[in-house]
Amino acid sequence: MSSLGTSKGVLEIAKFGLYVSVPIVLMYYFANNTKNMQKFMGNHSYVVYPPEGPRPPSPEELREMAREIARKRNLP
Repeated sequence: MSSLGTSKGVLEIAKFGLYVSVPIVLMYYFANNTKNMQKFMGNHSYVVYPPEGPRPPSPEELREMAREIARKRNLP
């Protein structure tokens, strides 16, 4: 029974070592080689913005348009 327990312990230690080492190795790979990071980020466009449309009128322009509409209604 004790041999079964130690083999599971070794497996758990190996898994833990793998879980800890993979992020460290990946961080080292990308952090020390900026060309790799630029290559990786250049191939994936994360945000694609639509083209800019016409802007809404400013509050001053809206007030002026409202005054013109009011003048046209009062002209008859």
